[in-house]
Amino acid sequence: MWYWVRNLSAGVSSLNWHVYIILCSDDTLYTGITTDIERRMREHADGRGAKYFRGRKPKELLFLESGHDRSTASRRELSIKGMKRADKQLLVGAVARHPAPACFEENTLPLQGRVEEGVR
Repeated sequence: MWYWVRNLSAGVSSLNWHVYIILCSDDTLYTGITTDIERRMREHADGRGAKYFRGRKPKELLFLESGHDRSTASRRELSIKGMKRADKQLLVGAVARHPAPACFEENTLPLQGRVEEGVR
């Protein structure tokens, strides 16, 4: 189960980048950035895109943070990639413990389903 981190900059078109963490089939955590999470998840599942997924499959989307431009998304990705696994798990757990308000729908999308546009 995953939750969106609330996008604090809704309506600003240049802030359409997302930072995400995926649990992989070998129980590793992969961190990346994208402007289209559905497309990127399909690419990972098909073994396209990141070379990391040529020897493993994505299992579950654990974390998705919105509201970045390309630069801040890249910096955030690098920051998360520099974390120890335990710290990444704390980050994912913190989001799960503090989900979006009830007006934002909870989503259980591992690899299938749909991602709604807008603030979550």
